Amino acid sequence: MDSQVIYGIGIILAYLAGSISCSILIARLLRLPDPRSLGSGNPGATNMLRTGSKKAAAFTLIGDLLKGLIPLLIARSLNFDLFILCLMGMAATLGHMYPIYYQFRGGKGVATTLGVLLGINWILAVVWVASWISTAKLSGYSSLAALVATALLPVVAYLMQSQAIVIYLTGAIAILVIWRHRSNIKNLIDGKETKIGAKN
Repeated sequence: MDSQVIYGIGIILAYLAGSISCSILIARLLRLPDPRSLGSGNPGATNMLRTGSKKAAAFTLIGDLLKGLIPLLIARSLNFDLFILCLMGMAATLGHMYPIYYQFRGGKGVATTLGVLLGINWILAVVWVASWISTAKLSGYSSLAALVATALLPVVAYLMQSQAIVIYLTGAIAILVIWRHRSNIKNLIDGKETKIGAKN
């Protein structure tokens, strides 16, 4: 099979994997409220925490991370080059944000971004986690932590002298994450944003 066809299949499968909503599936399995009915309405780990189940939130976080990481690990095992890995990472992130299985209404891509970073460059992932934790502890807001950590990614990638495609990938993800958090940004400005662990 032609390598270009294989790469195309890899990108499509990464998108389909990213489209899987771990929070919705876990909520149904554990008979918890649909996370889309809580807090920001985002089908992600933060809203799963608002169900009162830390276990469900942890499973969601891990699941969303793995759907960004596993496609890239498989691609690495097949010796895909960095350019294709980055395209697959973007596809997985877009799948989470705009899932084909849920009328293209998905999450904000935070945990999946972390999975993608682990598949591309683990140092970027460590910097992202450190930035997220620091901001979350100082502010108490998951959304602000995600915005700060993700916005720093292209800067860090540039300072690390990463290849151009990695800088473009992190920049594109940062723009998408900021766009998906636009309602949170408004709430932060208005002082109406819900803090981590709040039930509503």
